[in-house]
Amino acid sequence: MDQIVFHYDTVLSDIHMHRASGRHLMTRLNGVGQPVFMSTFKILAEGHDNNDPGRGVEKKEECEDPKEAEGKDTKPTQGQDRKEGGEINVAPFLDEDGDLDITHRPRKKSLDGCHRDLVCPVILKQSEPVLEQDENLDDDVGHCFKDVIKIEHTMATTLEDVGKQVWRGAFLLADFILSETVAFRGSTVLDLGAGTGLTSIIMATMAKTVYCTDVGEDLLNMCKRNVTLNKHMMEPAGGDVRVRQLDWLQHGLCTDADVEFSWTDEEVADLYNNTNFIIAADVCYDDDLTDGLFRTLYKLCSNFPHTCTIFFAIEKRMNFTLRHMDVSCEAYDHFSHCLSQLQDQMDGQCSFKVEQLPANFTQFLLYERIEHLELWKVTATPLFGEKARSDSEQISS
Repeated sequence: MDQIVFHYDTVLSDIHMHRASGRHLMTRLNGVGQPVFMSTFKILAEGHDNNDPGRGVEKKEECEDPKEAEGKDTKPTQGQDRKEGGEINVAPFLDEDGDLDITHRPRKKSLDGCHRDLVCPVILKQSEPVLEQDENLDDDVGHCFKDVIKIEHTMATTLEDVGKQVWRGAFLLADFILSETVAFRGSTVLDLGAGTGLTSIIMATMAKTVYCTDVGEDLLNMCKRNVTLNKHMMEPAGGDVRVRQLDWLQHGLCTDADVEFSWTDEEVADLYNNTNFIIAADVCYDDDLTDGLFRTLYKLCSNFPHTCTIFFAIEKRMNFTLRHMDVSCEAYDHFSHCLSQLQDQMDGQCSFKVEQLPANFTQFLLYERIEHLELWKVTATPLFGEKARSDSEQISS
């Protein structure tokens, strides 16, 4: 394929825009003719302390120290004239065409054995960028590294296929999972709208069973390939990722054995009896789908015999709309409205506690952790046990 054509309705994942030095290798065309790329993401063995304002920002080792420059020659150079009193009047440098010639700040030197410059975007929080630039990492895509996750994905799709791309919310949620290894160890987890499966794979490095769910045969096949590509990460912990279909706009789980990615009766029982956590990353971009997501969550949690914790990672995307003639974030606003409705539910079956978590936990993956990335926690508690206990107390009295 010589080039990728972007149409007016093309949606481009911004996770790759700040990884210019990384190569995304096209591996194949998927079932609908979209080019599929392979990217590698390094999981840092030790994240940095986000409370240290100096971490995540490159030290200017190659830039001149002002103190060291004090003793250096300060004679005027070309384009400078010395005023009376010792001040230097700097005249602009012009190139041969008369355009302004700007001298750029020196770049930090490349790593030994690596001819690519480091890419250090200005972000709120970032782990040490030097660790992602391991020598020959991109060249060894076919090999297995215990701390490298390999993901097949598309670069640009229509809105209906954005699940095939990699989004920042998945990285934020993955960071949170890696920061809470004890809490997730040995658990049963449901991943809603898993997309490429990145968060499911990360979760399986500590959880017992992860149900990695989405819709669309082509997307689920891609997700299954990614799970297979990263078996080396999950096997040491014994984690099992099961790619399954779960459509928020449909009632119930598909258990037809003739349908690919359908559920077995044993899996349905395990889901309802043992699910400890539900996770979802960057899944709220369409109001109808968001409504379907929350209906699915309510139905699931109301039938769990135990408390379940839900984690949402979402990016608050600002857009200019003609309807408001202003910058707004309608998808996020609708998500917030659904959260409020969920917390206000009072039907005697299940109670929901909603809280936003601070995104100041350790960063294990390289991406832009911007201020509009949010993590929400919902605790769902069934009330039938409390109601039964209350009834028995009334009878005994």
